[in-house]
Amino acid sequence: MTVRYFGIRHHGPGSARSLDSELEEWRPDVVLIEGPPEGDTLLALAAAEDMRPPVALLVHVVDKPRRAFFWPFAVFSPEWRAIHHGLRHGVPLRFIDLPAAIWLAPRRRESPPDEEPERPSRRDPLAELAHAAGYGDVERWWEDMVEHRAQPAFEAVAEAMAALREGEPATTGREAQREAAMRQQVRAAVKEGFERVAVVCGAWHVPALAAPTSMAADAITLKGLPKVKVSATWIPWTSGRLSAASGYGAGITSPGWYAHLFGVPDQVVPRWFVNVARLLRDEDLPASSAALIDAVRLSEALATLRGRPLAGLEELNDATRAALCGGSDAPMALIAERLIVGRELGLVPAETPMVPLAADLARQQRRLRLRAEPSERELDLDLRKPNDLDKSHLLHRLGVLEVHWGEPEDVAGKMGTFHEVWRLQWHPELAVAVIEASMWGTTVADAAGARAAHDADKASSLARVTGLLERCLLAALPGAVTHVMGVLADRAALDTDVGHLMDALPALARVLRYGDVRRTDATSIAAVVDGLVVRICIGVPVAASSLDDDAAAELVPRVHAVHESLALLDRAQLRDRWMTTLAQLADRRGVHGLLAGRCTRLLLDDGRMTGDDAARRMAATLSVGEAPSRAAAWIEGFLSGSALVLLHDRALLEVVDSWLAGVPDEAFTDVLPLLRRTFAGFSDAERRQIGERIRRLDNGDAPRAEEGVDVDRAELVLPVVARLLGIPT
Repeated sequence: MTVRYFGIRHHGPGSARSLDSELEEWRPDVVLIEGPPEGDTLLALAAAEDMRPPVALLVHVVDKPRRAFFWPFAVFSPEWRAIHHGLRHGVPLRFIDLPAAIWLAPRRRESPPDEEPERPSRRDPLAELAHAAGYGDVERWWEDMVEHRAQPAFEAVAEAMAALREGEPATTGREAQREAAMRQQVRAAVKEGFERVAVVCGAWHVPALAAPTSMAADAITLKGLPKVKVSATWIPWTSGRLSAASGYGAGITSPGWYAHLFGVPDQVVPRWFVNVARLLRDEDLPASSAALIDAVRLSEALATLRGRPLAGLEELNDATRAALCGGSDAPMALIAERLIVGRELGLVPAETPMVPLAADLARQQRRLRLRAEPSERELDLDLRKPNDLDKSHLLHRLGVLEVHWGEPEDVAGKMGTFHEVWRLQWHPELAVAVIEASMWGTTVADAAGARAAHDADKASSLARVTGLLERCLLAALPGAVTHVMGVLADRAALDTDVGHLMDALPALARVLRYGDVRRTDATSIAAVVDGLVVRICIGVPVAASSLDDDAAAELVPRVHAVHESLALLDRAQLRDRWMTTLAQLADRRGVHGLLAGRCTRLLLDDGRMTGDDAARRMAATLSVGEAPSRAAAWIEGFLSGSALVLLHDRALLEVVDSWLAGVPDEAFTDVLPLLRRTFAGFSDAERRQIGERIRRLDNGDAPRAEEGVDVDRAELVLPVVARLLGIPT
């Protein structure tokens, strides 16, 4: 009976290549791999035709899916090579690490139930060896010592780990529990009669697993550890996630480069530069054959100068920047994203055990040909097309479930209301969000409907309910719409805060305006909108009484939002009633100047007030009898957001100019901040044109000469200016 320990580096292509060679030569009759025992039943799926790394083993708590661990695997991960060796030769495979049921359980009785589970140790002993050898970069040391050497180095690595652990305090806590669990599994395999036992584990653990330790001591270490009920599955992973320490084990900085090292049988450097050239040419960037030859020679020369056995990634990057990128960092960023890190998304077979909700999502993704991709992309939907409409419904339903695969974007340059633009990007962590959402139902539609109904019942404000109603209509959830409508009607009838009513109206107005375009039935909402508008028109004048500056600043955007919402609707009676309310606010004494000015502007823009009427109101507000602070607030409300009214109405401009010139010195410092805030919202061109208009006010359309201008000196520069402008002199 022989037990051999293969100390590897997680995601190390050199370890993977060496392990392949050693296992093929030695032919063990059982392979024990560092990993969660809960994944044993899933190991056979690794041999499926449609299983494509990178993938991850996901283990989560059944009743709290957010508590989860990921065990990622790439094609060049030594553990993945060990799995495939066992499946290829019919050799039993077992994961031997501490069960995830223990990892994910709260460690202390007083721990909160949602406490983040402790992560595995992040110590990197290889980094310590690299530093001891004089390397500042562990990746570079690893390439020199392992990747560029043909012979396996398991014995040397085990000896180095033993030296590092010598004199170290005995491991305690989770690390000691892990190593005790692995030793128990090794003993069990030996007891079952296996003659050649291969143990594939992190190099750091080899000395502890190989050292003689009593069974009783390990049993005591593991006795009484709390456990939780867990479930395991395979999920797709991405190259980008391999480049970070995600879930379990250490990350690597260059997974794309490591995949190249593992997958290319020879001519590693020239083949890499061929990939670089192909990428640059695909992006319409120059990459000549001569430049490629120069890059290869330069990388080899750099390796020689730096005393390296072969050119590594650092030399390749330096040569690429010099020979192919002209010293620019922009192409290098592209190469780093696409090649050095990579954009691969793994694939798991359809028979992978999934929660029903995840299976339904996968079916819909296939039906709609909506692939989950790790790179960000734009999806432009035409809602007049049934397939695009179904895609929209799916994405909106996932949004209700807080599975944020896609985020809607503002539509620019599109005519009509039948376009949706989404920004899609799939993250592996979304698999956990899907599992967590499975508590609401077995299909995406059922789960989204149940979640929406629950959220409506728990909503803290009327605006949240109306926003949820809009999302339900966009997601085509008729059952949820009925429930949310009932909640909305009850809340609207009882809510006496006019601010809440105003916040609720915009979403309902959008539903009424655009619901028919998306083939949703929104007619039942009209009665709620009618009631809200009536109550808003009654309540706003009361709410507008005796406002301070902060309260007025909160009310004005709400007034504007209600005004824009009613503009969407073809309901003349409601709009007329609202305009009457605005006129009352504009005329009433005691209304804050900010609100009164805004109401006047809305009436003017809507054609309910002429320019002469607005000028008279402005003149009255800016008269000597009014406080300068109120006058400045009125100006801010009237002009906020646009200077066009001053540019096109000379009478209004003259009133503002005359009032500003007549503000007393002692009040000017109080008025100035308000005016600066108002005019800061104008564009540079608008401010410049207003200045030109004011210069012409006193003398018709002819600009008046400014006092103190030295005309003779000004004329000296005219020939130079003329030459710059190409004007003959």
